Amino acid sequence: NYNADPYDLHINTMTLEELYDKWSEGHFEKVSHSNVNGVKASWNLLKPLKDMRLHDIKLDHYQKICDESGKNSPTLKKLKITLGLMYDYAVKHEFLKQDKRDMIRYIDISKAGNPNALNRTPFNKKEINTVWKWKDTSPYIRVILILIYSGVRIGELLNLKKENINLEERWIDITVSKTDAGVRKVPIADKIYPFIEEWYNKNDCEYLISSEQECNFAGKNGYRSYYDIYWKPFMDQLGLEHRPHDTRHTCISLLTSAGVNDKIIKKIVGHKGQGVTETVYTHFEIEELIEAINKI
Repeated sequence: NYNADPYDLHINTMTLEELYDKWSEGHFEKVSHSNVNGVKASWNLLKPLKDMRLHDIKLDHYQKICDESGKNSPTLKKLKITLGLMYDYAVKHEFLKQDKRDMIRYIDISKAGNPNALNRTPFNKKEINTVWKWKDTSPYIRVILILIYSGVRIGELLNLKKENINLEERWIDITVSKTDAGVRKVPIADKIYPFIEEWYNKNDCEYLISSEQECNFAGKNGYRSYYDIYWKPFMDQLGLEHRPHDTRHTCISLLTSAGVNDKIIKKIVGHKGQGVTETVYTHFEIEELIEAINKI
């Protein structure tokens, strides 16, 4: 029978890692660098099963990986997509039958949750007032207000160069962001214009926010330095328990409470749902964004 219809006997002993290596070799040639990193992150979660034979891996094995991973829904969704593509490849090349591929869709990621995840809690009105009361004690407390009344991510602010600030027309051009939608023009609210102008004229550093020790916080260790040296001590001084990202949620909350249109909010904070083509704003749109941010 084998001579009549040659069959690769190795298929019976193929491991999950061997399938991954065969599939990823071709897949990585067709996708972006960020996609490759996402796949590799998913594979790291699957490594406990890497030496198991494909034919021996059951739904329960994958379900246990998801349940014990501590990862959130977006991460586990990528894991399912990666497994689906791997199993599509396996079916196509007759390493597995279709029923094994169908197993992947039954992996339940509804209980996903990262036990190390930080709750994002906006500043309430009383806490915002506390920050305002302390604003004259340090320019770094005024940075907190810049974050609250602009909605920019802390990383975006620390990487912001002065050449990307238009004080006359009152907008900030975010050119380095976590997402494509994050590349945008952010209106400068009247409340924080003096603070941004102050930092802009503070020294000759090309970056807006600069420490006394270094010209800027941009780079790999920038956030950590800013957080340890300035953010945490000031939070302790003000008696508050917040992380920098909470300011972004505060801005969104304030804009929503002020009745600002959801589409305008997305333009200001750079949320997903805003197409990349929408980041080129007209003068009228900038004026519209400024009017919106001044409502809070």
